[in-house]
Amino acid sequence: MFRFVPAALAAALFAFPAMAQQGQWFVPGQGQQQGQQRPAQPRPAQAPAQRPAQPDQQPLPPGQSTPAPVIGIVDVPEIQRISTAFTQVREEVERRRAALNDDLQREQQRWRDEQQRLATERPGLTPEQLRARERDLQDRITDSQRALRDRAANIEQVAQAALREIEQALAVIIRQVATARNINIVLPRPLVIYNDPPFDLTQEIAVELNRVLPRLNLPAEAAQTPAPAQPRAQQQPQRQGGAQPQGQQQRRN
Repeated sequence: MFRFVPAALAAALFAFPAMAQQGQWFVPGQGQQQGQQRPAQPRPAQAPAQRPAQPDQQPLPPGQSTPAPVIGIVDVPEIQRISTAFTQVREEVERRRAALNDDLQREQQRWRDEQQRLATERPGLTPEQLRARERDLQDRITDSQRALRDRAANIEQVAQAALREIEQALAVIIRQVATARNINIVLPRPLVIYNDPPFDLTQEIAVELNRVLPRLNLPAEAAQTPAPAQPRAQQQPQRQGGAQPQGQQQRRN
């Protein structure tokens, strides 16, 4: 039997934070400020790393010695580099984060333009009209921010689920390769200063991982950030029954 120490796969994949996760949001009333720092949003709880199921381990009878150690070495970062599934996930997550970051930049510029237009029209507005326009703009910005945050959370959930799937497949393959070689201890490369090449299982495991899990079926990307809603005043529904303005009704009468 052997023990497998799960690798920190997430560290490699989550090393590319998007600007959307840095909290750079634009809000009206901040002059020419480039972005308003929003309060840090709680990150979704990550599921604990899945350890492969260990065989039932019974204590040795008194006087019986432990088995002689037979050691294998696994270089997890090298397996990540070779793994086609891991490369697919990393590239797709980076692509989605880049698209989200581009949308964030466009949204921020759009709201700056809206604020500038409101400032230009301010002299011709009554206080009530000005407050209504500012409130409407803030509501639309809030809706846009919520959509962007939802997309960012969806990207992280997809990445975490994919990493768990890869880690589980890797644990099974390590166990299979170790059993085939009668290895009862598998160590990660960072714990080993030196070893002869026959102890290294990395290449064999990487080839088997690519055979068993060449690609992952990733969920489709969440809907892109919608176009900004029109001001509330432009969204008034028509009166039921197709009622026409009073002036036109009076002319008919």
